[in-house]
Amino acid sequence: MSALNVEFSDRELEDLRQIAKERGTTMKALVREATVADIARHRALQEGAEVFRRFFADNADAFADAFPDDEHRRPGQAA
Repeated sequence: MSALNVEFSDRELEDLRQIAKERGTTMKALVREATVADIARHRALQEGAEVFRRFFADNADAFADAFPDDEHRRPGQAA
């Protein structure tokens, strides 16, 4: 498995130590858990945005009819 060295300020490092101690885990496990959770959140946001883009594109005419004053028609589409 690949590794990554991450630098923290003295204050951040102390906070990490304290949080890890409170949770009964290691600092390494704490940082890894937070990173993996953020990666999962990022992927979910990307997937959600793609679903929305597809939904909006698939229903562009309905949106255009419902909101005629908005500028969201596709290029070349008649008003």
